[in-house]
Amino acid sequence: MKDTVVSIHPYFKVHPESHDDFKALLPQFIERTKKEADCLYYSFTQHEDIIHCREGYKNAEALLAHTNSVGELIEKALTIAELLRLEIHGPADELAKLKEPLAALPIDYYVLETGFRN
Repeated sequence: MKDTVVSIHPYFKVHPESHDDFKALLPQFIERTKKEADCLYYSFTQHEDIIHCREGYKNAEALLAHTNSVGELIEKALTIAELLRLEIHGPADELAKLKEPLAALPIDYYVLETGFRN
């Protein structure tokens, strides 16, 4: 099976006075994302004032559809948090599909070297 999965890893440093406001956005992100058939997993983790979103998609097209779906929520999140780091991991041919549409974002791309999927 050819692995086409891409994962995106945003890390947000939440402004201290906005922690509750940021956490209030999380259920909204989840509700929108639940409706995306090609989302493989989606969750949030936290370490101190940093919130990370763990998310994986069937392919690059699914990831782009997701960014369109939650764009307005991301804009809100960025008014109360700083984007510390943004990574996308996946096969080179899938990552290539993302570079132009996401060119405005400070993304570190990680190319899949080896592994397996069940």
